[in-house]
Formats: sequence, C-alpha cells, structure tokens
Amino acid sequence: MSKDQEQIGWSMPELASRVALDLEDGWFVNLGIGLPTLVADYIPEGKEIILHSENGLLGLGPKPESGEEDWDLVNAGKEPITLRPGGSFFSQSESFAMIRGGHLDAAILGAFQVSQYGDLASWKLPNATLGRVGGAMDLTAGSKRVFLFMQHTSKQGPKIVEECTYPLTTPRCVDRIYTNLAIIDVTDAGLVVLELAPSVTFEYVQEHTAATLKLHASLQKETIGVKQ
Repeated sequence: MSKDQEQIGWSMPELASRVALDLEDGWFVNLGIGLPTLVADYIPEGKEIILHSENGLLGLGPKPESGEEDWDLVNAGKEPITLRPGGSFFSQSESFAMIRGGHLDAAILGAFQVSQYGDLASWKLPNATLGRVGGAMDLTAGSKRVFLFMQHTSKQGPKIVEECTYPLTTPRCVDRIYTNLAIIDVTDAGLVVLELAPSVTFEYVQEHTAATLKLHASLQKETIGVKQ
C-alpha cells in the first residue's frame, strides 16, 4: 500500500468506532489479534458488549493507560488489557467450549485475503515457512457472525479477491467486511457495498478490489467525489 492510499478513507481508529456501532446491545463478541482489538476502545457509552478473548477472558475493557499496564492481564495477542466490572477468567478449554458451542454472537478478525464467496485466508502467506492458525478456525466455524476488520489492500495488492490463493482458514464464513474504504456485505448475490468512507467513490473501491462489487440500493443515487 502506498502512503497516498493510506490517507484515503477511514483511519483504523475511525473504522474501529464504526465497527463498534454495528455491535448490538448484549452481544458476546470475540476480538481477534491485531487491528480488531481497537474495537474495545470504542464501545459506545450505554451499550453493553461483552468482549471475549480465546485465552480465557470475558468482559474485556479498553486498553490501559500508559504506565497502568498489568502484564498478568493480557489478551490472546499478549497485549495488556483492562477488565470491566463483572469480567471473568477461565481456562482456555472453557473458552473454546464457548466458541465451539455457538455462544458468540460475532467474531471480528483480520485477513490476508477474503473471496467474493466469503472464504477466509488469515493464517499463512503462500511463501511463508511458518504460520499459526490460532483460534481462527474455531471462531469462524462457531460464531454466529464473522466480521473482518482490515486495510482494503496490502503490498501484494487487493485483499478482496474472486478466489483466495492463500491457504484457507475457513470456507464461506464471512458475513461482512470493514475496510478503510468501505463496508461490504457478503451475500448470495455477491459482494454488496453498504457504506463508503468519506470522500471515497464506488469506482475507486472497485478499482482496488479484485472481485466484482455491487452498490447497495441506498447508495446508488449518491455522488461522493474523491481526488485521484
């Protein structure tokens, strides 16, 4: 991704705030390693979202202030976190029983690639000698909804593709994709753009996507310009 492209659309904190708005009151939600953890800092006031980490935590709060970290209290990515009142600790086996038992309303994950059918590749690049699936296979199979939180493109090019060329995590599991450029639903009729980031056009998003996109009916009459 070029420096110019990084400046287009939502910043990652802005996107985290936008993702948090779509989480419904009372949901149990897993935040994957990396960018998805930003969502914990933007849960709207008055909305109860119970955040889960697969290493055995329920009730995660926002990241601690600098100097206030407790390194005995970390998420699955070994980042320091806070725990909300009523939060709890338990074994990793119990954590995965929650996941596999279908008790999570949503999982928010990162991705290397996602196909037009919702296939997810998130654990290994083609030429990498090492890769860790972690809990992603369980989360994508066990959660009621799978949301992706990611940059729209990488140094390798578009991350939304017709067919994944990277090793798959789980086939046909993704429900919605949040990127710095747009919010896109994966439907039986294809990839549908629900919302465009400020100053981003549908044409610009399509140019940076290696799969065919459709514009949601609510956006078809809107005109949003971007300086190319």
